[in-house]
Amino acid sequence: MVNSTQVSYFTLAAYIDTGLFKYLFFMIIMSLYILIICTNVLLIVIICMNRSLHEPMYLFLCSLFVNELYGSTGLFPFLLLQILSDIHTVSTSFCFLQIYCVHSYGHIEFVTLAIMSYDRYLAICYPLQYNRLMTASKVAVLTALIWFYSFFVIIVTVALTAPLQLCGNMIHKVYCDNFSVVKLACSDTTVNNIYGIVYMFSFIFGLLILILYTYMKILKVCFSGSKQTRQKAVSTCTPHLASLLNYSFGAFFEITQSRFDMSSVPIMLRIFLSLYWLTCQPVFSPVLYGLKISKIHIICKSLLLGKKL
Repeated sequence: MVNSTQVSYFTLAAYIDTGLFKYLFFMIIMSLYILIICTNVLLIVIICMNRSLHEPMYLFLCSLFVNELYGSTGLFPFLLLQILSDIHTVSTSFCFLQIYCVHSYGHIEFVTLAIMSYDRYLAICYPLQYNRLMTASKVAVLTALIWFYSFFVIIVTVALTAPLQLCGNMIHKVYCDNFSVVKLACSDTTVNNIYGIVYMFSFIFGLLILILYTYMKILKVCFSGSKQTRQKAVSTCTPHLASLLNYSFGAFFEITQSRFDMSSVPIMLRIFLSLYWLTCQPVFSPVLYGLKISKIHIICKSLLLGKKL
């Protein structure tokens, strides 16, 4: 048996020899990363600098965009380096650091989207009491809890994985993933499995129930409410629901690929699906919210055209 302390590096086996095409892939990934930085930073600045956007929905959006910058930084610089490299290895310490960044990004993203659905539920179902129910201090507390609780949960995850005895160092992905490391273990992983099951049922399913409940209530109000209520619900909930579905789609394929044998699937498709939730969500969300939410769209348009509001 090989103890994890004796494994000084992991080999990322999902990379394939693309020859000169690696420079093309490098340019595509680099362009994608620049787009993510520019769009997310632009919207963060717009929300922070415009007092008219200092409302709960936009503050939660700002937190979402900050998280997407954080998650992208945990992946893209390393990915770009690996594309140009001929030896696809990563040190153990850096691998666990990337696991922490990637998983905490995913956790924060999902919790923020769930809290945003609760915020839309209050705004549409209780419009007269909304300002009392969702105050600035409550937004600050919820945002802090989202980030600190997510960091704590992933610290526990990494702390349970790090001491495992490993019988190999081959990770069949283009980045480090917690479950891929756990699968290399030849020591008892009962504690890891129990923690994963408890986390899944107590937290993930809990948030899914919250999201389903809020949207059922929103739909009920839409069907029984006025045309103005329906228009408000559609304008504010459509981008959030699209972002939530996009994230869920990517997370589903990531979980499926990590836990089931996908050797029959072409390797390029496996790489794309494993990167989808880490790349498409940071690109998709700012573009979607920037186009679909009228206040943000108007401010973005005025800035790009050099007009004063």
